[in-house]
Amino acid sequence: MKIVIADKAEKAMVDGLASLGCEVYQDASLDGETLAGCLADQAPAVLVVRSTKVPAGAIESGAGSLKIIIRAGSGYDNIDCDTAASKDIAVCNTPGMNAVAVAELAMGHLISVDRRLPEQNSALKSGRWNKKQYSVAVGLKGRSLLVIGAGAIGREMTQRAAAFGMNIGVFDLHITAEQAAELGVDRIDPTREALLAALPGFDAVSMHVPAVEATKGMCDSAFFAAMKYGAIFINTSRGAIVDEAALIAAAKAGKIRAGLDVYQNQPSAKETDWSPEIAGVQGVYCTHHCGASTDQAQAAVSEEVVRMVGMFMADGTIEHQVNKTACAAGPG
Repeated sequence: MKIVIADKAEKAMVDGLASLGCEVYQDASLDGETLAGCLADQAPAVLVVRSTKVPAGAIESGAGSLKIIIRAGSGYDNIDCDTAASKDIAVCNTPGMNAVAVAELAMGHLISVDRRLPEQNSALKSGRWNKKQYSVAVGLKGRSLLVIGAGAIGREMTQRAAAFGMNIGVFDLHITAEQAAELGVDRIDPTREALLAALPGFDAVSMHVPAVEATKGMCDSAFFAAMKYGAIFINTSRGAIVDEAALIAAAKAGKIRAGLDVYQNQPSAKETDWSPEIAGVQGVYCTHHCGASTDQAQAAVSEEVVRMVGMFMADGTIEHQVNKTACAAGPG
């Protein structure tokens, strides 16, 4: 079976797929038109991507052969799932494989914002010693954290925050009161009204939801207005869930501080010049959408991709499908 990997990939993934008897073609530079051309030329049954965008045109070019598009990670908003569904192509992800890595970065941002680590580092590197200015921090023990989204990453986040002695609330459409009790967290009723009413009671908020229609722009001006003055906002999920102009306004007003790993309209290229307004706002600390980029996480994702392809080759089983197509066709 032919597989195209249109992104960087661990050697373990490439070797693992080859050991299944797959013919693997990898090109990390593919994107847009070049991806469409590659799919037409290579005619793969499976396409594997990480951050590479898979637009409608690319899917249509590969529709004659493609059976599955695998997103080697959790989020899948870089793939046109509706077009794939219309062509009877399954879109799948690898949920939970990078959960620990993303939760670790979210905790890192929480600590970084509280202790102003980037500013301290910058001051020292520029030759300025100002212990008095940076000796003011609240600390995390005994403070309250609201985790929005209780999937694999959100649950890992609750565990880490609990280890720091934080009091944790969870807002999730699907978590039950019993499940919240098992996690040792307080459950917020899953309504917009209840969320806005709860926000003033939390010292920090960490976002762990997918970018779907229901979550786009959920962190808007009303959301930030409801947050406690001086609270910390962490987003390591997707930029589309935040109204970035509202976040900038809240941060500039001194209402909140933020730690971000994702952004609206962030570059699809691996390296490029980019100077978004959000990166220059005081009290906002930024990383390069690298939450899942640890060796441990990528090894786990690679193993899962190989396992999923092996299942499909064996009996046509498709796991972790996220789009609506029935995609009944086997590996062919």
